[in-house]
Amino acid sequence: MAEKIAFGESAEMYLKSIHELTDESGVVPISTLAERLGITTVSAGEMIHRLQEQKLVEHKPYKGVALTAAGRRLASSIVRRQRLWECFLSVQLGLPWDRLYELACQLEHSVGAEVTEALAAFLGHPAYCPHGNPIPTPEGRWEPPIGRPLSELAPGDQATIRRVAAVGSDSLHYLAEHGLVPGTLVTLESIEPTDQLRRLRTAQGEVVVGSQMARQIHVVAPDPNGA
Repeated sequence: MAEKIAFGESAEMYLKSIHELTDESGVVPISTLAERLGITTVSAGEMIHRLQEQKLVEHKPYKGVALTAAGRRLASSIVRRQRLWECFLSVQLGLPWDRLYELACQLEHSVGAEVTEALAAFLGHPAYCPHGNPIPTPEGRWEPPIGRPLSELAPGDQATIRRVAAVGSDSLHYLAEHGLVPGTLVTLESIEPTDQLRRLRTAQGEVVVGSQMARQIHVVAPDPNGA
């Protein structure tokens, strides 16, 4: 079982969070990881040291932490369980979109591979979670994430939301409240020069998102058929 640490988080939560936060460089700053988990950088550093001893992560001085091959395999299995639970909670129980991530986090550490694969079969082996993120295969493979960050759009651009990267419950609630979910067509009306706030227009109305949230929303070109 994953080793429990201070603040109620587990080693599995660390690995999953590193996996979710990893960008093209493959490295996550420890301060960013600590912020995600709601702990101090000192506590995060202590756990990173333990994970490094288990050869699950590699600490790159002055850069951050990266998963090893073994760490990526384990993180992928955790992400698979979590996103399958999100599908179950959404499709079978009809729970709100903005609560799925939080609730699935409570379930992902409770079952092993046998239940996970039975759950996948029951759901029809979905490829994506309700937030639009790919679900790894049992072997740890997955389709490359689709779309580009909304932060890359220029004023006047139209796009369709394809997926929402893992964010906190408050942010997901804000997105759901304003209809910024996968499948929504958005138009970027303006970018404030001082704080980089994005003003968006949807069929539901006008909404403003910050630069960080804009990086977590990934979009694709709108369907020319309007489907």
